[in-house]
Amino acid sequence: MTLRPIRRALLSVSDKTGLVDFAKGLARHGVALISTGGTAKALRDAGLEVTDVSEITAFPEMMDGRLKTLHPMVHGGLLALRDKHAEAMKAHGIAGIDLLVCNLYPFEATVAKGAGFEETIENIDIGGPAMTRSAAKNHDWVTAVVDPEDYAAVLAELDANDGATTLALRRRLAQIAYAKTAAYDAAVSNWFADRLAKDGEISPPRRRALAGRLRQSLRYGENPHQDAAFYVTGEKRFGIATAEQLQGKELSYNNINDTDAAYELVAEFAPAAGAACAIVKHANPCGVALAATLAEAYARALACDPVSAFGGIVAFNRRLDGAAAEAISKIFTEAIIVPDADADARRVLSAKKNLRLLIAGGLPDPTTAGLTFKSVSGGFLVQTRDNGRVTRAELKIVTKRQPSENELADMMFAFTVGKHVKSNTIVYAKNLQTAGIGAGQMSRVDSARIAADKARQAAKAAGWAEPMTKGAAAASDAFFPFPDGLEEIADAGATAVIQPGGSIRDKDVIAAADDADLTMAFTGMRHFRH
Repeated sequence: MTLRPIRRALLSVSDKTGLVDFAKGLARHGVALISTGGTAKALRDAGLEVTDVSEITAFPEMMDGRLKTLHPMVHGGLLALRDKHAEAMKAHGIAGIDLLVCNLYPFEATVAKGAGFEETIENIDIGGPAMTRSAAKNHDWVTAVVDPEDYAAVLAELDANDGATTLALRRRLAQIAYAKTAAYDAAVSNWFADRLAKDGEISPPRRRALAGRLRQSLRYGENPHQDAAFYVTGEKRFGIATAEQLQGKELSYNNINDTDAAYELVAEFAPAAGAACAIVKHANPCGVALAATLAEAYARALACDPVSAFGGIVAFNRRLDGAAAEAISKIFTEAIIVPDADADARRVLSAKKNLRLLIAGGLPDPTTAGLTFKSVSGGFLVQTRDNGRVTRAELKIVTKRQPSENELADMMFAFTVGKHVKSNTIVYAKNLQTAGIGAGQMSRVDSARIAADKARQAAKAAGWAEPMTKGAAAASDAFFPFPDGLEEIADAGATAVIQPGGSIRDKDVIAAADDADLTMAFTGMRHFRH
């Protein structure tokens, strides 16, 4: 066990959650408390006896607080090997520090609130990370605590071991400490990279750091033989990372991935534009719709592909109500993610014990910048989030026939949905409702055929006279390299097409559209999604 007694502790924290109770627990074990600035004041106000660091170092805190703990009396006390460095400690009057409690300046919170450059710089902690790394390195003798969540574990060991901690705990806390300083440095580095990129000085940065905090251990990954966990980065973006799970089974790796895909898609439609519903399966939408009510939007989204929707994820852009909850509860659904849910919805869904209900607290802004990451063998790819949007005014109508108002609305709707479908993508939409979705095919022609076939299946199941592709708009996430894909869309009965354009055979594709009396718009923007 290698027990090490804690006799002196240095506490210097920005986040004072649980600090006083923890310090009282230390004092109960006779631990001498050393502290700095606001932390020392908080402890004294609680009636605890505290020694200022300046008394230990015999050197005043100076330079607006930039210099206070960077001193041999502090780092010597943290780094000294008590069995090997005893003579040096005695010669220089250095007393050991057995416990460090430090959680660093609130740099990320400072950035998140939009602080200016100088204020942000002042919130880069120097002494805290240095002490933390020293204590963690010397974990054979020193206990390093950087997270209030670990206070209880430390006190439990002190109670169980007559004021000492075990090597197992100190090693676990050392790993957490180094992860903390690594994440902190990553946040600072990435902030600098963003600033430099905005100034046009450097992009991309020569080195890119990643960091995350464990949100949830998962039973397994995509498959049962894969280990997995869910980490959050601290990005202030509503979604799966901010969601509170009110009920249901534990989320799986695939649930989290699909829920994120569904919520990011439905957030494309502002609540003021109508009630939006997206149903997602394996990260691709089965159906998406806009309507006057959530229940109607759900019914219209479900009608696109009711077979695939079984066991899917449902997302809405508005507060979930009882009527929509009743409709969803009629078929098996893995999870629902919404900004909020009213009392009726919560009551209805409480009968579905395994159904996960996730309250995200708000909608993510689809226009905000951000980064996405994908691992590859030996590295990772980084790109900015696809926050590109095309307005009606930016569309270039390239055919002889101009679109009607309804065709324009459906074209814009289909192209927006297509942005969230795996490439190659073809999406048919009619009356702001997906009619058929073809996803992830190597050939764009195959995507067009699959989407049309989905629409025919849905029409047959519903008893409709004809599939919804008749008179629909079709969206392609990238240009048509040949006219064959467009001809497939015409055969499905669509009357309008929206695509990025830019193929060397655009003239042939436009001619084919004119021959079929289609109206077609170029966006000039591609939305590949792999």
